[in-house]
Amino acid sequence: MDSKRYATVSELLQDAFSQHAHLPAFTCFGHTLTYAEIDSLSARFASYLQHHSGLKPGDRIAIQLPNILQYPIVLYGAIRAGLVVVNTNPLYTARELLHQLKDSGAKALVVLANVADKAAEILPQTQVEKVIVTEIGDLLPAPKRQLINFVVRHIKKMVPAYTFNQSLNVRDALKLGDRPLTPVPVTGDSLLVLQYTGGTTGVAKGAMLSHGNLCANVQQILHHMTKLFKTESQVVAVALPLYHIFAFNIHGLCAISRGAHNILIPNPRDLPAFVKAIKPYKVSLYVAVNTLYNALLRYEDFRKLDFSELKTSAAGGMAVTEDVAGHWLELTGCAICEGYGLTETSPVLVTNPDNAIQSGTIGTPVIGTEIKIADEQGAQVSDGQPGELWARGPQVMSGYWQKPDATAEVLTADGWFKTGDIAIRRPDGYFKIVDRKKDMILVSGFNVYPNEVEDVVTQHPDIVEAAVIGVPSQETGEAVKLFVVTDGKKVSEAEIIAFCRQRLTAYKIPRLIEYRDSLPKSNVGKILRRELRDPAPHA
Repeated sequence: MDSKRYATVSELLQDAFSQHAHLPAFTCFGHTLTYAEIDSLSARFASYLQHHSGLKPGDRIAIQLPNILQYPIVLYGAIRAGLVVVNTNPLYTARELLHQLKDSGAKALVVLANVADKAAEILPQTQVEKVIVTEIGDLLPAPKRQLINFVVRHIKKMVPAYTFNQSLNVRDALKLGDRPLTPVPVTGDSLLVLQYTGGTTGVAKGAMLSHGNLCANVQQILHHMTKLFKTESQVVAVALPLYHIFAFNIHGLCAISRGAHNILIPNPRDLPAFVKAIKPYKVSLYVAVNTLYNALLRYEDFRKLDFSELKTSAAGGMAVTEDVAGHWLELTGCAICEGYGLTETSPVLVTNPDNAIQSGTIGTPVIGTEIKIADEQGAQVSDGQPGELWARGPQVMSGYWQKPDATAEVLTADGWFKTGDIAIRRPDGYFKIVDRKKDMILVSGFNVYPNEVEDVVTQHPDIVEAAVIGVPSQETGEAVKLFVVTDGKKVSEAEIIAFCRQRLTAYKIPRLIEYRDSLPKSNVGKILRRELRDPAPHA
């Protein structure tokens, strides 16, 4: 392996800052910070945390920011001060935020002014002692800083009123950080991140990821990505939110360790702003989910961009449909490299080597990782047979924060992590995800996997998106229900059924079809089947 082994993320960061000091590190709203500037600013924030916040190494700090320049400054500063990072979704409701702050025991919160009203509402019920607020333009040079902040607050009215008993602006925190930073001793076993799962199986749980977990996964990813990061200053489009574990690792750690230039996209759903941000550059890496690739393919201004330097297009989070994979390859000349992982595994377990992509698969295990396809008793099944994917490796979490019972449900005594996903191993050693264990539909005793039906339906030229769930049926136990979004043309139920009948076994064909203008999605664009099954708000 040609990538350097790091024992801790602190070591990785110091190496990156010294090696790549003169290079561009992050760009947002047209302003670029070099590695040297990121080093200096994050050291100042760490100094503020050490000398003015009252926080001690091991305390938790929640970061509730989108993809703006403040995120890497705060993140790296927190790490350098020896704190445990609690990545927090800015789109959280007050209820969701309250759960995460209370569960983690966070003592500090860094929050975007646009969403600070929700934090202010619930903060008295938490252990948070320090609040640092930032406005979108705070790290931009004058007068752009004042202009953007004025427009966001007063013209677009995007900052609801909020009141904290005591808070500090991030710029003031940086001014206070003028004392030398005292290095904090950490080891590979030191806790680095409490990364909360999406809560699809109940209340969100904090996966405990150590310095060693993340460093191992950085090395594993770089080993599989042979085409990427071979030269400094390769340009990376950062569309997935950095608070999501995939982007956190790929952009916040892997790309930084190799001197890449990250173009931050605060809101990837704003396609005109997305294209404006990346248009000046020849992007080497896109990381996205299927729905974002699909949206970009349908946006004419994106189709006009220069893809001559594109080396890798990576995808995870949900299956890439055959239709999207084919059109992306046709447009860019770069096949989408699918992989697989979970919050609990830092996240990557399996991915296609970018020099040997097998479309429609999640690839092969990253180096140092064992994968087993297991039956209900935990015994390995034969190639081609579906079973639950179990994983073991240095990137697997130590457990869920303060939840020994939940940890015991997914981690065996000998270190196997049960993913809850159904997969098969092909004879060539490549793996394919069939579906979520809990999403599987049982029709007359036959297993129906939503991914397969959705993949077929989206091959119809007039269907943009599709989602499949199981609904109760007196005749068959469960029946397949299909939700579709069309491109504006009327596609009849009969036409959809006929299209499916040519491509699917009879029991897999949808019995119910519902037309939607859009489908519910997570913050990273993953279609939320659970909201289609239970459209009522979750308590």
